[in-house]
Amino acid sequence: MTEPGFQPSRRAAYRRALLKISGESLKGESGSGIDADAVNYLAGQVGDACALGVELAIVIGGGNIWRGEAAEKRGMERAAADYAGMMATAINALALQDALEKRGIDTRTQSALQMQAVAEPYIRRRAIRHLEKGRVVIFAAGTGNPYMSTDTASALRALEIDAEVLLMAKFNVDGVYDSDPHKNPSAVRFDRLDYTEALGRELAVMDSTALTLCRENRLPIVVFDMFKAGNVGCILSGDTVGTTISVG
Repeated sequence: MTEPGFQPSRRAAYRRALLKISGESLKGESGSGIDADAVNYLAGQVGDACALGVELAIVIGGGNIWRGEAAEKRGMERAAADYAGMMATAINALALQDALEKRGIDTRTQSALQMQAVAEPYIRRRAIRHLEKGRVVIFAAGTGNPYMSTDTASALRALEIDAEVLLMAKFNVDGVYDSDPHKNPSAVRFDRLDYTEALGRELAVMDSTALTLCRENRLPIVVFDMFKAGNVGCILSGDTVGTTISVG
């Protein structure tokens, strides 16, 4: 199933990409948890990439279920709180995998933490082989280390699998702004940004570790609204959508 605004007959501009999906995207209009309509919508967007023939990997967050930083503020030890958050990403990964496979999209989930009953262990060469065979690969449990965000996991996995672009999907935000557009109606959206400028302005793109990793390896980043129909397919077809962060 494709979304309005995207034509699957178009040619892909990228061979391989990594899509970062926030946990908040899975809760849809609900306050928390997993909304079936939102997950099915996300699966449709992923289907657009598959229709283009792009090899796609996904890193998924867990903020709709659990946030380690918030648990730490309530008194929980930070490392334990972060490990709980990694488990939340695995729940989301399995929900998305199920939605993708119901669409006929062959999918594998790999986890940075050992949970062999539900996911493969993360093995770089195996992940690449899955991608070469046309399978979507979902990376769960972040990097497998506390104190590291799923943003950092996204940058790291994108580089490990030799992705050509990192797609940072946002919920109800269509790019990078000079201030919070939900609080400031005069906020200005950037079409393009240099890595150094994004770091220097301390813009809410991703954590600084992830952004620095992308800068050091010249991995382009596209920040866009996941819930505008057809955006994933349009970006992977070469259209200008949202904000692109790259070498100035």
